[in-house]
Amino acid sequence: MLVYPPGHGHMPLNNPSFVTAKVTMADNKAKSTKPVNKTPPKSPSDPAKDRAAKRLSYDSNSSHEGAMAGEVSALEEAFRKFAIHGDTRATGKEMHGKNWSKLCKDCHVIDGKNVTVTDVDIVFSKIKGKSSRTITFEQFKEALQELSKKRFKDKSDEEAVQEIYKLIEGKAPIISGVTKAISSPTVSRLTDTSKFTGSHKERFDPSGKGKGKAGREDLVDASGYVSGYKHAGTYDHKVQGSK
Repeated sequence: MLVYPPGHGHMPLNNPSFVTAKVTMADNKAKSTKPVNKTPPKSPSDPAKDRAAKRLSYDSNSSHEGAMAGEVSALEEAFRKFAIHGDTRATGKEMHGKNWSKLCKDCHVIDGKNVTVTDVDIVFSKIKGKSSRTITFEQFKEALQELSKKRFKDKSDEEAVQEIYKLIEGKAPIISGVTKAISSPTVSRLTDTSKFTGSHKERFDPSGKGKGKAGREDLVDASGYVSGYKHAGTYDHKVQGSK
């Protein structure tokens, strides 16, 4: 005989659908219950400590980056100085062929025997891009590696590269075109005023200093004395002495 629960019509207690619905209702009720937050609240942080920690982190990162940059700083600095030489619009990141040749001359990469001007031009054309007129710093090092094999034939590849780096590190473009004083017997004779004759002699005093207008023009003597009179200006002295 089947027994039915009150309020459920004719659904038997051993019906699987009834059991499943009851279990589902229990699970939903358990999920709807919010879990209790047992995590303790965070204590307020100290702004001064936070700023100090950030500053220490920034300083450590900056010093690390500076140490890494210092490994090639001397070579890069020389590259930058030659790259911007003669061009106010240059950024120092790329180098033209003219400045490349000047670097090789000023730093004695060109020795006239193992490395010539032609070798330098050939390497530059080989390293740069087909449509480019400049080389970057990385291409610059490739070009030096090519030249080091010719410049230092008696050394290994690594030693040759280090030697050619030493020729360039810390160097700067040599400024040419500065006028220097020429010292020669001919020039000295032409500038010696004591040997001047004629009207040129009258333009300088015995010490070699120019007389200015007095040496270029004939000034009228309005003193009343005859030209060339040796006792000019002594009259008053003689008259007062006789009294």
